[in-house]
Amino acid sequence: MNISGMVLGLIGGLGLFLYGMTLMSDSLEKAAGAKLRGILELFTKNRYVGIIVGVVFTAIIQSSSAATVMVVSFVNAGLMTLYQAIGVIYGANIGTTVTSWILSLSGLQGDNVFVKLCKPSSFSPLLAVIGVIFLLFIKEEKKKDIGAIMVGFAVLMFGMETMSDAVKPLANVPEFTGILTAFSNPVLGMIAGAVLTAIIQSSSASVGILQALCVTGAVSYGVAIPIIMGQNIGTCVTALLSSIGATKNAKRAAMVHLYFNIIGTVVFMVLFYTVNAVVGFSFLGTATNAAGIAVIHSLFNVFATMLLLPFGKGLEKLACLTIRDDVQPAEVEEERKELQLLDSRFLEKPAFAMEQSVHVANKMAEESKRTLFTAMDLLWNYTEDGAKKVGELENLVDQYEDELGTYLVKLSRQNLSVRDSHTLSIVLHCIGDFERISDHAINIMEAAQEMHDKKLIFSPKAEEELKVFSRAVQDIVEKAYAVFRDQDEKLAQKVEPLEAVVDELNQEVKKRHIHRLREGKCTIELGFILSDITTSLERVADHCSNIAVCVTQVREDTYDTHGYLNSVKNEDSEIFRGLVLEEEEKYLLP
Repeated sequence: MNISGMVLGLIGGLGLFLYGMTLMSDSLEKAAGAKLRGILELFTKNRYVGIIVGVVFTAIIQSSSAATVMVVSFVNAGLMTLYQAIGVIYGANIGTTVTSWILSLSGLQGDNVFVKLCKPSSFSPLLAVIGVIFLLFIKEEKKKDIGAIMVGFAVLMFGMETMSDAVKPLANVPEFTGILTAFSNPVLGMIAGAVLTAIIQSSSASVGILQALCVTGAVSYGVAIPIIMGQNIGTCVTALLSSIGATKNAKRAAMVHLYFNIIGTVVFMVLFYTVNAVVGFSFLGTATNAAGIAVIHSLFNVFATMLLLPFGKGLEKLACLTIRDDVQPAEVEEERKELQLLDSRFLEKPAFAMEQSVHVANKMAEESKRTLFTAMDLLWNYTEDGAKKVGELENLVDQYEDELGTYLVKLSRQNLSVRDSHTLSIVLHCIGDFERISDHAINIMEAAQEMHDKKLIFSPKAEEELKVFSRAVQDIVEKAYAVFRDQDEKLAQKVEPLEAVVDELNQEVKKRHIHRLREGKCTIELGFILSDITTSLERVADHCSNIAVCVTQVREDTYDTHGYLNSVKNEDSEIFRGLVLEEEEKYLLP
């Protein structure tokens, strides 16, 4: 027997198997894209809904470890309670069995045409060809993702077959049979399964390896059962590692996952071997196959879920006893809670991390708008509390920019889809504009504060003009922020004409002030304050223009602000002027 050839075949097959699984998982995630956050938002206090969500989500990303890590991150962010997380963890353990059922297709036997067609060896090459065609010749991103799923599946199954072919000669090696027989000891088998899974950090992969070994005929049910039990315990290592440095509740979520598998395994093993001692299961000495492994894997996880379903509160208390509070845990500030979504654990799932970033960016935009509108309101209704609030909000927006910018730079190094790359570019450009708008809000607040402290009042005429100007700026802010939130390129076309109107209003208001100054109806001091306010408002409009241009240009795979604006204003001058006139009618100065 060629030992070196067998080892190389086994290692090569394992490499292809793991690569295929990763490619398929990542491509499924990309194809799901924005739906991932929607699935996770289904978390409710209803335990049964949580289980369904856990099953669906894990089936999509093909990894219970990854699903549990995400749950840990949500608990860490304070977006999910520990009790809510338990149902999802239950479902994740059932969802992970999907992979073993897919792999079991390789073990189908029979001369029936339908059976032959169901075998991966029959259709995998075709899937690989179609997938490669999709990847090479089709530009639509969704279809490219589908192509990658097909290729990933084909590579996974080819790796499975390569591993199986490599280990087939071991069927005639007594030493190999002897080693496997040792694993029929429940304790040794569980340890072996746990260690293997902990090393490769995937229960799906370790179950796949066990399914590949079944072709030797040396893997009996008595050997497989303890190993599978150990694999379920070993898969908890990933979540435990991810909880390092997290909040106490996040650590408790990881512990719930561990306790679920340990308690489920212990109860299952005690009941099974107790009954076996009395009845004596004859099938334990029978060689199993890939489908048998899938059945065992599924039965255990369904059994554990049904067993522990009534004891969710008990698991929660057990986790809390394990991870105790030294002091009363501090509540996460409501304003900062969204920033907790920027969890480094999500970076391993770029599509999901991008969704989280967009959510945080939209929250930043809301806070930026709130900062500006609060400051503008101070011009007419000044209060110390209002001025203080503007300062607090501006600091919060600064924090958003710092943390979101840093996170997006890290995310940009990951394997992003074309759509997500565009989205990342838009967000990265626009958060700077949001931050600058909040800076101008501070300038407006300081102007209002100076007027209040010095007891200065604009003339009725100047105040009316400034209110018209302010309404126009509020309108352009609402439009620009809606463009960003909805990625609405059609609405973006209405921003630039309004920006031109704001420019005209700025010039006209200043011109009228100079006229009043000459007539002695206004003071120089008030003139300086008015100039500061109008300049800040005009620059806010400029940043709104930047946001609209950014969304339009990045989606068109270009980014030439000046070139775009020149084309809008010059090439389509009649259309543009018509839109400007429409906006002018809305904001006529008294």
